[in-house]
Amino acid sequence: MTLMIPALFGVSVSQINLLLDTVLASFLPTGSVSWLYYSDRLTELPLGVFAIAVATVILPTLSAQQASSRSEDYKVTLDWAVRSVLLVGVPAAVALIILAKPILVTLFQYGALTNQDVAMASLSLQAYAIGLCSFMLIKVLAPGYYARKDMKTPVRIGIWAMLANMLLNLIFLFLLTRYFQLGHVGLALATASSAALNAVLLWRGLIKSESYQFGPQWRRFLPSMALSCIVMMTLLLWLRPEAESLATELWWSRSARMLVLCLFGFLTYVACLRLSGIRLADFRTPPIAS
Repeated sequence: MTLMIPALFGVSVSQINLLLDTVLASFLPTGSVSWLYYSDRLTELPLGVFAIAVATVILPTLSAQQASSRSEDYKVTLDWAVRSVLLVGVPAAVALIILAKPILVTLFQYGALTNQDVAMASLSLQAYAIGLCSFMLIKVLAPGYYARKDMKTPVRIGIWAMLANMLLNLIFLFLLTRYFQLGHVGLALATASSAALNAVLLWRGLIKSESYQFGPQWRRFLPSMALSCIVMMTLLLWLRPEAESLATELWWSRSARMLVLCLFGFLTYVACLRLSGIRLADFRTPPIAS
């Protein structure tokens, strides 16, 4: 219990921030809570499917490496986890930002959801998507502390991130409500910003304690991923359907169009990675340093 309770808080800061967002959104115009809910559900998809899976895989490996004093293997495993979540998180964030409206129309606009609701929810989805990589990084960086039985540092960082979220909530809520009537977007931006602060502080702490080290793969990985995302983004912008026309189609037609578009985007991203020398096979399991 001594180890578990702080660990639960350390990885649940984003959910606590979301709860605060919901409370504040209840004071905003009707629909704000729902707009944030739809946005959060879509953001949680890549987070829950991939980042938590990676975090689950690496924790016992990191713990075993820490117990046997294999510090170099520890660093390599943690670096593999970071690159793995970014490999998925960055293109997922780009796709959510570009396809926010079509995705919401395809999944939810069949009855009471209006065009105004879609427009508002798409803005908060884009705001949450900005912080998607940060949300994912928190899930894999926190085990870097837990494997060393350091529960205090993630909790302390989480408290700072939560306080920052409260302050940013008030600032963004005031500014975006007063000038744009988009208070719910301010709440989403505050959550994304506090998640970025959380991830940066966790990352910096691991580097300072010499528990994390950037591997040589980053020199090729970063430019390859950036170029692949740019090519994918260009394709999605070119093929993106208009939300208004998509809303007039039947559910199976919308779903088919979006599935094909997402498949094209994914294949384009993978192909560009492959052409630039990045093999997905390199990310199957954590490489072990000799």
